[in-house]
Amino acid sequence: MVEMRDVVRYYGDKRALGPVSLEIARGSTVGFLGLNGVGKTTLLRILACDLRPSSGVARVGGVDVLEDPDAVRARVGYLPESPPLYRDMTVGDYLAFVGRIKGLDAERVRRRVAEVEEATDLTEQHDDPIRHLSHGYRQRVGVAQAIIHEPELLILDEPTNGLDPVQIREMRELIHGLRDTHTILISSHILTEISQTCDQILVLNAGEIVASGTEADLSERVLRSTDVLVEVRLPGGTGGADPIDAVVRLLAAIPGASDARVERAGVTATCRVRGGKDLRPDICRALVEGGYDVLRLDRASRELEQVFVELVTGARA
Repeated sequence: MVEMRDVVRYYGDKRALGPVSLEIARGSTVGFLGLNGVGKTTLLRILACDLRPSSGVARVGGVDVLEDPDAVRARVGYLPESPPLYRDMTVGDYLAFVGRIKGLDAERVRRRVAEVEEATDLTEQHDDPIRHLSHGYRQRVGVAQAIIHEPELLILDEPTNGLDPVQIREMRELIHGLRDTHTILISSHILTEISQTCDQILVLNAGEIVASGTEADLSERVLRSTDVLVEVRLPGGTGGADPIDAVVRLLAAIPGASDARVERAGVTATCRVRGGKDLRPDICRALVEGGYDVLRLDRASRELEQVFVELVTGARA
């Protein structure tokens, strides 16, 4: 669906992107992860035909962005970081306006406005001026205008930027609902959004792709270890012995465990165990056989952040 070969973009004498080469299959949801200023927006603008590459080849659906940009634009829906909204227009009038710009006839505009308003949960806001909408609903209008012409490729640049936690969850659900009908590219510096939304992650640093794969792939390749968090109920009646010491000894004895730390919290303890592989089955078995009740067991939630920091700085979080 998307192909880039040795794409480079300069702003004056400064190289902002590249060389970048990649291929993205139709139906994928791919996240571009990186710090501000590493080239994510430049890359997406090239694919949206909003910016010309300085050199290299970029194709969308087999069409070259330089040879036939209008044909590419017909295949692409684009939500820039700041949605291109006319705030004095109502939601319905604005979406109809965008539909006409995209070349839809009057009947298709009428049908698609209703469809995209339903898809983005904007039906009740049809007659509301955009200036009266919250930031979250304006982002929804931005998504609606991007899909009005039923594009094959949907490009979302920082779609959750400035949203509160509830709005972020709603935007995530909206994106999930679009995955069946679009190939989706998302740029973000919010790690959890990329992790929870995308099938594949591409990490950019200094204008180049420094790693790609699933979250599990990157964790295995970069961290070379796995942190496991486990919460256990501490037993009573230990005769004065500290049950924390017993938990530490038990966890440290698990083959493959290189580090075990335990913190008490009342009648429970939270343990972090590091190993060279996923130790969850071994940890659970050892604790249960040792007479402990396992209340929670999971991979460490900061793992993707550790991967990201190491990739872009070479430092362990």
